[in-house]
Amino acid sequence: MHIQSSVLVPLGFGKYVRSDQVTAIIPIEQDRGPGRRTFVGVQGQADPIVASRAEDSIVRDLVQEPREVIQSRQQQQILRDLLLDLANVNPTVRRISRDEGSLDLDRLERRIREVLEDD
Repeated sequence: MHIQSSVLVPLGFGKYVRSDQVTAIIPIEQDRGPGRRTFVGVQGQADPIVASRAEDSIVRDLVQEPREVIQSRQQQQILRDLLLDLANVNPTVRRISRDEGSLDLDRLERRIREVLEDD
């Protein structure tokens, strides 16, 4: 299990902790109810924070990469695939798509390369 560092994990009701500062997750057994689901130990704090979210939800957020990171990787892969496909488009088709369809494949290819080089 790998903890994602420096990711804010929601505990519910506007409470957040940094993922790499969580030291313990303990389900509340007595007096459990709305707003009282889990004790979350945080580095540097003597008393745990009372979270309104269930322990399994908090653990999932601690170890799972943020959706934005996953989506970014997927988008970069799509751009790489598109770049490979664009390399196979012959000059005549490029000219026709630019002149007749207002789609400049050369410009698109340059822009994709710029975006991928920035990473």
